[in-house]
Amino acid sequence: MSERHGWLTPELRATAYYFTFFMTSGASTFYGGIWFANVQGLSSSEIGLIGSLPTFIMLILNLVVGRLADRARDWRQVIVIGAVLGGLIPIGLFWAHGFLPILIVWTLTALPLAAIGPVQDAATIRLTRRNGTDFGFIRAWGTVGFMAVIVVTGQLVTLLGGMVFLPFYVGLGLLRGVIALGLPNFRAPKEEQTLARFGASRMREVMKPWFLLPLVGWSTISATHLVLNSFQALLWEQQGIPDFVIAILIALGAASEATMMFVFKRFVGRFPARAVILASAVVSTLRWVALAFAPDVPLLVVLQLLHSVTFAMGYMGCVHFIANWTSEGIAAEAQSFFQVLQQVFGVIAVTAFGVLMQMFGFHAYFGSAAFAGVGAVLILISMRLMPPKTQSFEIHT
Repeated sequence: MSERHGWLTPELRATAYYFTFFMTSGASTFYGGIWFANVQGLSSSEIGLIGSLPTFIMLILNLVVGRLADRARDWRQVIVIGAVLGGLIPIGLFWAHGFLPILIVWTLTALPLAAIGPVQDAATIRLTRRNGTDFGFIRAWGTVGFMAVIVVTGQLVTLLGGMVFLPFYVGLGLLRGVIALGLPNFRAPKEEQTLARFGASRMREVMKPWFLLPLVGWSTISATHLVLNSFQALLWEQQGIPDFVIAILIALGAASEATMMFVFKRFVGRFPARAVILASAVVSTLRWVALAFAPDVPLLVVLQLLHSVTFAMGYMGCVHFIANWTSEGIAAEAQSFFQVLQQVFGVIAVTAFGVLMQMFGFHAYFGSAAFAGVGAVLILISMRLMPPKTQSFEIHT
Protein backbone atom coordinates (compact mmCIF):
# COMPACT_ATOMS: atom_id res chain seq x y z
CA MET A 1 0.00 0.00 0.00
CA SER A 2 0.98 3.65 -0.36
CA GLU A 3 2.65 5.62 2.39
CA ARG A 4 0.42 6.72 5.28
CA HIS A 5 0.91 8.99 8.25
CA GLY A 6 -1.95 8.15 10.60
CA TRP A 7 -5.12 9.95 9.59
CA LEU A 8 -3.24 11.99 6.98
CA THR A 9 -3.67 9.43 4.20
CA PRO A 10 -2.33 9.85 0.66
CA GLU A 11 -5.91 10.31 -0.54
CA LEU A 12 -6.55 13.13 1.95
CA ARG A 13 -3.37 14.93 0.90
CA ALA A 14 -4.33 14.56 -2.76
CA THR A 15 -7.83 15.86 -1.98
CA ALA A 16 -6.43 18.96 -0.25
CA TYR A 17 -4.26 19.62 -3.29
CA TYR A 18 -7.14 19.25 -5.77
CA PHE A 19 -9.24 21.57 -3.61
CA THR A 20 -6.68 24.34 -4.16
CA PHE A 21 -5.67 23.51 -7.73
CA PHE A 22 -8.53 25.25 -9.58
CA MET A 23 -8.86 28.20 -7.20
CA THR A 24 -6.81 30.60 -9.34
CA SER A 25 -8.92 29.54 -12.33
CA GLY A 26 -12.07 30.37 -10.37
CA ALA A 27 -10.77 33.81 -9.43
CA SER A 28 -9.64 34.63 -12.97
CA THR A 29 -12.82 33.23 -14.55
CA PHE A 30 -14.93 35.55 -12.41
CA TYR A 31 -12.82 38.70 -12.45
CA GLY A 32 -9.70 38.21 -14.59
CA GLY A 33 -11.16 39.73 -17.75
CA ILE A 34 -12.54 42.71 -15.84
CA TRP A 35 -9.17 43.23 -14.11
CA PHE A 36 -7.33 43.14 -17.42
CA ALA A 37 -9.73 45.69 -18.94
CA ASN A 38 -10.55 48.07 -16.09
CA VAL A 39 -7.36 47.97 -13.99
CA GLN A 40 -4.72 47.25 -16.65
CA GLY A 41 -6.48 48.97 -19.57
CA LEU A 42 -6.13 46.10 -22.05
CA SER A 43 -8.32 45.75 -25.13
CA SER A 44 -10.60 42.80 -25.88
CA SER A 45 -8.23 41.46 -28.53
CA GLU A 46 -5.29 41.67 -26.12
CA ILE A 47 -7.26 39.86 -23.41
CA GLY A 48 -8.19 37.17 -25.93
CA LEU A 49 -4.52 36.61 -26.83
CA ILE A 50 -3.56 36.39 -23.14
CA GLY A 51 -6.16 33.68 -22.67
CA SER A 52 -5.33 31.67 -25.80
CA LEU A 53 -1.52 31.77 -26.04
CA PRO A 54 -0.88 29.22 -23.24
CA THR A 55 -3.25 26.77 -24.95
CA PHE A 56 -1.36 26.94 -28.23
CA ILE A 57 2.00 26.47 -26.49
CA MET A 58 0.72 23.51 -24.48
CA LEU A 59 -0.26 21.72 -27.68
CA ILE A 60 3.47 21.21 -28.12
CA LEU A 61 4.58 20.81 -24.50
CA ASN A 62 1.89 18.53 -23.02
CA LEU A 63 3.23 15.28 -24.43
CA VAL A 64 6.82 16.21 -23.57
CA VAL A 65 5.91 16.91 -19.94
CA GLY A 66 3.88 13.71 -19.70
CA ARG A 67 6.78 11.65 -21.02
CA LEU A 68 9.22 13.29 -18.59
CA ALA A 69 6.83 12.68 -15.69
CA ASP A 70 6.59 8.99 -16.54
CA ARG A 71 10.39 8.71 -16.53
CA ALA A 72 10.78 10.47 -13.18
CA ARG A 73 11.17 8.47 -9.97
CA ASP A 74 7.62 9.50 -9.07
CA TRP A 75 4.99 11.71 -10.70
CA ARG A 76 4.98 13.77 -7.50
CA GLN A 77 8.23 15.48 -8.50
CA VAL A 78 6.77 17.00 -11.65
CA ILE A 79 3.50 17.97 -9.95
CA VAL A 80 5.26 19.77 -7.10
CA ILE A 81 7.62 21.64 -9.45
CA GLY A 82 4.69 22.79 -11.59
CA ALA A 83 2.59 23.85 -8.60
CA VAL A 84 5.44 25.79 -6.98
CA LEU A 85 6.28 27.58 -10.24
CA GLY A 86 2.58 28.33 -10.70
CA GLY A 87 2.62 30.01 -7.29
CA LEU A 88 5.85 31.99 -7.58
CA ILE A 89 5.66 33.31 -11.14
CA PRO A 90 2.40 35.32 -10.65
CA ILE A 91 4.24 37.52 -8.13
CA GLY A 92 5.73 39.17 -11.22
CA LEU A 93 2.29 40.59 -12.07
CA PHE A 94 2.81 43.23 -9.36
CA TRP A 95 5.53 44.74 -11.59
CA ALA A 96 4.05 43.86 -15.01
CA HIS A 97 2.32 46.82 -16.65
CA GLY A 98 1.18 46.98 -20.23
CA PHE A 99 0.19 44.28 -22.67
CA LEU A 100 3.51 42.56 -23.43
CA PRO A 101 4.80 42.21 -19.82
CA ILE A 102 1.42 40.92 -18.64
CA LEU A 103 1.24 38.49 -21.59
CA ILE A 104 4.65 37.06 -20.72
CA VAL A 105 4.03 36.67 -16.97
CA TRP A 106 0.49 35.32 -17.39
CA THR A 107 1.64 32.78 -19.98
CA LEU A 108 4.55 31.65 -17.81
CA THR A 109 2.08 31.27 -14.93
CA ALA A 110 -0.38 29.20 -16.93
CA LEU A 111 2.08 26.83 -18.61
CA PRO A 112 3.30 24.79 -15.60
CA LEU A 113 -0.24 24.40 -14.28
CA ALA A 114 -1.59 23.29 -17.64
CA ALA A 115 1.29 20.85 -17.97
CA ILE A 116 0.75 19.10 -14.64
CA GLY A 117 -3.04 18.76 -14.92
CA PRO A 118 -2.96 15.45 -16.88
CA VAL A 119 -0.03 14.22 -14.76
CA GLN A 120 -1.91 14.65 -11.48
CA ASP A 121 -5.01 12.94 -12.92
CA ALA A 122 -2.91 9.98 -14.08
CA ALA A 123 -1.04 9.77 -10.77
CA THR A 124 -4.14 10.03 -8.58
CA ILE A 125 -6.21 7.48 -10.47
CA ARG A 126 -3.33 4.97 -10.19
CA LEU A 127 -3.08 5.62 -6.46
CA THR A 128 -6.81 5.19 -5.84
CA ARG A 129 -7.10 2.03 -7.93
CA ARG A 130 -4.24 0.46 -6.04
CA ASN A 131 -5.73 1.39 -2.65
CA GLY A 132 -9.33 0.65 -3.59
CA THR A 133 -10.41 4.27 -3.05
CA ASP A 134 -12.35 6.73 -5.20
CA PHE A 135 -10.64 9.03 -7.74
CA GLY A 136 -13.92 10.80 -8.52
CA PHE A 137 -14.40 11.82 -4.90
CA ILE A 138 -10.93 13.38 -4.82
CA ARG A 139 -11.33 15.13 -8.18
CA ALA A 140 -14.74 16.52 -7.23
CA TRP A 141 -13.15 18.67 -4.52
CA GLY A 142 -11.34 20.54 -7.27
CA THR A 143 -14.70 21.70 -8.62
CA VAL A 144 -15.84 22.56 -5.09
CA GLY A 145 -12.75 24.74 -4.59
CA PHE A 146 -13.38 26.40 -7.96
CA MET A 147 -16.96 27.29 -7.01
CA ALA A 148 -16.02 28.48 -3.53
CA VAL A 149 -13.40 30.89 -4.85
CA ILE A 150 -15.83 32.36 -7.38
CA VAL A 151 -18.14 33.28 -4.48
CA VAL A 152 -15.30 34.61 -2.31
CA THR A 153 -13.83 36.65 -5.18
CA GLY A 154 -17.19 38.27 -5.83
CA GLN A 155 -17.55 39.23 -2.17
CA LEU A 156 -14.01 40.60 -1.89
CA VAL A 157 -14.29 42.70 -5.03
CA THR A 158 -17.64 44.06 -3.90
CA LEU A 159 -16.33 45.00 -0.46
CA LEU A 160 -12.76 46.12 -1.25
CA GLY A 161 -12.74 46.98 -4.95
CA GLY A 162 -10.91 45.60 -7.98
CA MET A 163 -7.42 46.26 -6.59
CA VAL A 164 -7.84 43.31 -4.22
CA PHE A 165 -7.93 40.84 -7.11
CA LEU A 166 -4.18 40.58 -7.76
CA PRO A 167 -2.99 39.95 -4.18
CA PHE A 168 -5.84 37.48 -3.69
CA TYR A 169 -4.97 35.69 -6.95
CA VAL A 170 -1.26 35.49 -6.05
CA GLY A 171 -2.11 34.27 -2.55
CA LEU A 172 -4.20 31.42 -3.95
CA GLY A 173 -1.30 30.35 -6.17
CA LEU A 174 1.11 30.35 -3.25
CA LEU A 175 -1.38 28.33 -1.16
CA ARG A 176 -1.56 25.69 -3.88
CA GLY A 177 2.25 25.51 -4.04
CA VAL A 178 2.50 24.98 -0.29
CA ILE A 179 -0.20 22.27 -0.28
CA ALA A 180 1.59 20.51 -3.15
CA LEU A 181 4.63 20.01 -0.94
CA GLY A 182 2.55 17.62 1.17
CA LEU A 183 1.56 15.35 -1.73
CA PRO A 184 2.38 11.64 -1.33
CA ASN A 185 4.39 9.44 -3.67
CA PHE A 186 1.99 8.06 -6.25
CA ARG A 187 3.83 5.19 -7.93
CA ALA A 188 3.36 1.61 -6.82
CA PRO A 189 5.92 0.36 -4.28
CA LYS A 190 8.44 -2.19 -5.56
CA GLU A 191 6.44 -5.10 -4.19
CA GLU A 192 3.48 -4.03 -6.35
CA GLN A 193 5.37 -3.30 -9.58
CA THR A 194 3.97 -6.37 -11.37
CA LEU A 195 0.42 -5.09 -10.95
CA ALA A 196 1.47 -1.57 -11.96
CA ARG A 197 2.82 -2.85 -15.30
CA PHE A 198 -0.61 -4.16 -16.36
CA GLY A 199 -1.59 -2.60 -19.70
CA ALA A 200 0.32 -1.09 -22.61
CA SER A 201 3.86 0.00 -21.82
CA ARG A 202 4.37 2.05 -25.00
CA MET A 203 2.02 4.55 -26.63
CA ARG A 204 2.29 2.85 -30.03
CA GLU A 205 0.68 -0.24 -28.51
CA VAL A 206 -2.61 1.64 -28.04
CA MET A 207 -2.44 4.02 -31.00
CA LYS A 208 -5.13 2.02 -32.77
CA PRO A 209 -8.60 3.10 -34.00
CA TRP A 210 -10.55 1.31 -31.24
CA PHE A 211 -8.55 3.22 -28.59
CA LEU A 212 -8.24 6.57 -30.35
CA LEU A 213 -11.82 6.97 -31.57
CA PRO A 214 -13.47 7.27 -28.10
CA LEU A 215 -10.88 9.88 -27.05
CA VAL A 216 -11.30 11.86 -30.27
CA GLY A 217 -15.08 11.45 -30.02
CA TRP A 218 -15.31 12.73 -26.48
CA SER A 219 -12.82 15.52 -27.23
CA THR A 220 -15.35 16.89 -29.72
CA ILE A 221 -17.96 16.78 -26.95
CA SER A 222 -15.65 18.40 -24.43
CA ALA A 223 -14.98 21.13 -27.00
CA THR A 224 -18.67 22.00 -27.20
CA HIS A 225 -18.64 22.60 -23.44
CA LEU A 226 -15.92 25.24 -23.85
CA VAL A 227 -18.48 27.18 -25.85
CA LEU A 228 -20.47 27.56 -22.61
CA ASN A 229 -17.54 29.32 -20.93
CA SER A 230 -17.04 31.73 -23.83
CA PHE A 231 -20.55 32.56 -25.05
CA GLN A 232 -23.35 31.18 -22.87
CA ALA A 233 -23.63 34.07 -20.39
CA LEU A 234 -23.67 36.56 -23.28
CA LEU A 235 -26.42 34.67 -25.08
CA TRP A 236 -28.51 34.43 -21.92
CA GLU A 237 -28.05 38.15 -21.32
CA GLN A 238 -29.26 38.84 -24.87
CA GLN A 239 -32.24 36.63 -24.12
CA GLY A 240 -33.13 39.01 -21.28
CA ILE A 241 -32.23 36.74 -18.37
CA PRO A 242 -31.12 38.76 -15.28
CA ASP A 243 -27.48 38.61 -14.20
CA PHE A 244 -28.23 36.99 -10.84
CA VAL A 245 -30.21 34.22 -12.59
CA ILE A 246 -27.31 33.66 -15.00
CA ALA A 247 -24.99 33.31 -12.00
CA ILE A 248 -27.32 30.73 -10.44
CA LEU A 249 -27.51 28.75 -13.69
CA ILE A 250 -23.72 28.66 -14.00
CA ALA A 251 -23.43 27.56 -10.38
CA LEU A 252 -25.97 24.76 -10.97
CA GLY A 253 -23.85 23.39 -13.78
CA ALA A 254 -20.70 23.38 -11.65
CA ALA A 255 -22.55 21.84 -8.68
CA SER A 256 -23.97 19.05 -10.83
CA GLU A 257 -20.46 18.35 -12.17
CA ALA A 258 -19.08 17.98 -8.65
CA THR A 259 -22.01 15.79 -7.60
CA MET A 260 -21.44 13.35 -10.46
CA MET A 261 -17.77 13.04 -9.56
CA PHE A 262 -18.66 12.35 -5.94
CA VAL A 263 -21.03 9.50 -6.85
CA PHE A 264 -19.41 8.27 -10.07
CA LYS A 265 -17.82 5.11 -8.69
CA ARG A 266 -20.92 4.04 -6.79
CA PHE A 267 -23.53 4.42 -9.53
CA VAL A 268 -21.64 4.06 -12.81
CA GLY A 269 -18.90 1.62 -11.87
CA ARG A 270 -20.79 -1.40 -13.22
CA PHE A 271 -20.85 -0.22 -16.85
CA PRO A 272 -18.14 -0.35 -19.56
CA ALA A 273 -16.20 2.90 -19.85
CA ARG A 274 -17.07 3.42 -23.50
CA ALA A 275 -20.77 2.92 -22.75
CA VAL A 276 -20.47 5.72 -20.19
CA ILE A 277 -18.70 7.97 -22.72
CA LEU A 278 -21.35 7.17 -25.35
CA ALA A 279 -24.16 8.09 -22.96
CA SER A 280 -22.42 11.42 -22.38
CA ALA A 281 -22.25 11.99 -26.14
CA VAL A 282 -25.92 11.23 -26.75
CA VAL A 283 -27.16 13.42 -23.89
CA SER A 284 -24.82 16.23 -25.01
CA THR A 285 -26.35 16.16 -28.48
CA LEU A 286 -29.86 16.46 -27.01
CA ARG A 287 -28.77 19.21 -24.62
CA TRP A 288 -27.37 21.38 -27.41
CA VAL A 289 -30.46 20.86 -29.58
CA ALA A 290 -32.62 22.07 -26.69
CA LEU A 291 -30.41 25.15 -26.13
CA ALA A 292 -30.74 26.04 -29.82
CA PHE A 293 -34.40 26.91 -29.15
CA ALA A 294 -33.52 29.51 -26.45
CA PRO A 295 -35.64 27.84 -23.74
CA ASP A 296 -37.00 29.65 -20.70
CA VAL A 297 -35.36 29.49 -17.28
CA PRO A 298 -37.21 26.40 -15.90
CA LEU A 299 -35.93 24.26 -18.79
CA LEU A 300 -32.50 25.88 -18.53
CA VAL A 301 -32.31 24.63 -14.94
CA VAL A 302 -32.82 21.06 -16.18
CA LEU A 303 -30.29 21.52 -18.98
CA GLN A 304 -27.69 22.85 -16.57
CA LEU A 305 -28.20 19.89 -14.27
CA LEU A 306 -27.45 17.66 -17.27
CA HIS A 307 -23.90 19.03 -17.12
CA SER A 308 -23.28 16.18 -14.69
CA VAL A 309 -23.85 13.72 -17.54
CA THR A 310 -22.63 15.63 -20.58
CA PHE A 311 -19.30 16.72 -19.08
CA ALA A 312 -18.44 15.11 -15.73
CA MET A 313 -19.55 11.60 -16.61
CA GLY A 314 -17.85 11.66 -20.01
CA TYR A 315 -14.62 13.07 -18.62
CA MET A 316 -14.48 10.47 -15.85
CA GLY A 317 -15.24 7.72 -18.33
CA CYS A 318 -12.30 8.77 -20.53
CA VAL A 319 -9.86 9.00 -17.62
CA HIS A 320 -10.80 5.48 -16.54
CA PHE A 321 -10.74 4.18 -20.12
CA ILE A 322 -7.15 5.36 -20.55
CA ALA A 323 -6.11 3.90 -17.18
CA ASN A 324 -7.72 0.56 -18.08
CA TRP A 325 -5.50 0.06 -21.11
CA THR A 326 -2.16 1.64 -20.09
CA SER A 327 0.47 0.80 -17.52
CA GLU A 328 2.13 3.18 -15.07
CA GLY A 329 5.02 3.46 -17.53
CA ILE A 330 2.97 5.67 -19.88
CA ALA A 331 0.19 6.83 -17.56
CA ALA A 332 0.99 10.56 -17.63
CA GLU A 333 1.90 10.57 -21.33
CA ALA A 334 -1.42 8.94 -22.23
CA GLN A 335 -3.43 11.43 -20.17
CA SER A 336 -1.39 14.28 -21.68
CA PHE A 337 -2.21 12.99 -25.17
CA PHE A 338 -5.89 13.10 -24.23
CA GLN A 339 -5.42 16.69 -23.01
CA VAL A 340 -3.90 17.68 -26.37
CA LEU A 341 -6.89 16.24 -28.22
CA GLN A 342 -9.26 18.28 -26.07
CA GLN A 343 -7.25 21.45 -26.65
CA VAL A 344 -7.18 21.00 -30.44
CA PHE A 345 -10.89 20.41 -30.75
CA GLY A 346 -11.60 23.16 -28.21
CA VAL A 347 -9.89 25.76 -30.38
CA ILE A 348 -11.84 24.54 -33.43
CA ALA A 349 -15.20 24.49 -31.64
CA VAL A 350 -14.94 27.91 -29.96
CA THR A 351 -13.76 29.56 -33.18
CA ALA A 352 -16.50 27.96 -35.26
CA PHE A 353 -19.22 28.72 -32.71
CA GLY A 354 -18.22 32.40 -32.67
CA VAL A 355 -18.80 32.58 -36.43
CA LEU A 356 -22.07 30.65 -36.23
CA MET A 357 -23.32 32.81 -33.35
CA GLN A 358 -22.82 35.98 -35.36
CA MET A 359 -24.84 34.45 -38.19
CA PHE A 360 -27.54 32.49 -36.36
CA GLY A 361 -27.59 33.52 -32.70
CA PHE A 362 -28.93 30.76 -30.45
CA HIS A 363 -29.34 28.46 -33.42
CA ALA A 364 -25.55 28.11 -33.44
CA TYR A 365 -26.13 25.36 -30.88
CA PHE A 366 -27.29 23.14 -33.72
CA GLY A 367 -23.64 23.21 -34.76
CA SER A 368 -22.64 22.07 -31.28
CA ALA A 369 -25.19 19.27 -31.50
CA ALA A 370 -23.74 18.14 -34.82
CA PHE A 371 -20.23 18.20 -33.36
CA ALA A 372 -21.36 16.06 -30.40
CA GLY A 373 -23.25 13.73 -32.72
CA VAL A 374 -20.08 13.05 -34.68
CA GLY A 375 -18.38 12.19 -31.38
CA ALA A 376 -21.12 9.67 -30.58
CA VAL A 377 -20.65 7.98 -33.96
CA LEU A 378 -16.89 7.66 -33.41
CA ILE A 379 -17.45 6.01 -30.02
CA LEU A 380 -19.93 3.56 -31.56
CA ILE A 381 -17.41 2.64 -34.25
CA SER A 382 -14.82 1.93 -31.56
CA MET A 383 -17.22 -0.38 -29.74
CA ARG A 384 -17.83 -2.27 -32.99
CA LEU A 385 -14.09 -2.59 -33.65
CA MET A 386 -13.30 -3.78 -30.11
CA PRO A 387 -16.40 -4.76 -28.10
CA PRO A 388 -16.13 -4.26 -24.32
CA LYS A 389 -14.86 -7.51 -22.82
CA THR A 390 -16.64 -7.19 -19.47
CA GLN A 391 -19.25 -5.25 -17.59
CA SER A 392 -16.67 -4.44 -14.90
CA PHE A 393 -15.73 -0.79 -15.27
CA GLU A 394 -12.29 -1.28 -13.77
CA ILE A 395 -11.11 -3.84 -16.37
CA HIS A 396 -10.49 -3.43 -20.11
CA THR A 397 -13.61 -1.53 -21.12
